[in-house]
Amino acid sequence: MPPLVVIGAGGHAKVVIATARDAGHRDLRVVDDDPSRWGQSILGVPIAGPSAPVLRDPDAVAVLAIGSNPTRKALADAARCAFAVVVHPSAVIHPSVILGAGTVVFAGTVIQPDTRIGGHGIVNTGASIDHDCAIGDCVHVAPGVRLAGGVTLGDGVLVGIGSAIIPGIAVGAWATIGAGAAVVRDVAARTTVVGVPAAPIPRR
Repeated sequence: MPPLVVIGAGGHAKVVIATARDAGHRDLRVVDDDPSRWGQSILGVPIAGPSAPVLRDPDAVAVLAIGSNPTRKALADAARCAFAVVVHPSAVIHPSVILGAGTVVFAGTVIQPDTRIGGHGIVNTGASIDHDCAIGDCVHVAPGVRLAGGVTLGDGVLVGIGSAIIPGIAVGAWATIGAGAAVVRDVAARTTVVGVPAAPIPRR
């Protein structure tokens, strides 16, 4: 089995590395496109060089440890490598749940029956996603988020830390839900909503 290559060496990568180790990955490599990081290490794993050779290698197996949803999408769209699904062993995930390639599920999460999560998603520490949710590619569900049943999140959505979305709500692609928000109405694509109840931030 080839090593798991972690692409990115920032703070988010620390949690990805820790999760991968807890999930049983013993042979880990790290690459990053910042030359100042080459030769350093993160959690004891050396940072070997840039990401391009890994992304171009069809025999490589990688995970994108990058918090930015647009950056993950751009790298994934251009990649030829395979992408692993990494799930912390403490996560509670029903067998009917579908996780797309490259998705990472962190410690303490709960994902309920018949939920679908696209590629390169982040389900962060202690989040819960209830039944029948449909989540697109490159979505980040931040720590402590609560998604009720039947919620739809379009591609690239960021659901901020500690926020909650009531049943049946649809959030359009590349929208942002502010930290601690309570979403009780549908959210249009590329809109940022904040507050309780969540309301759009006026565009300047």
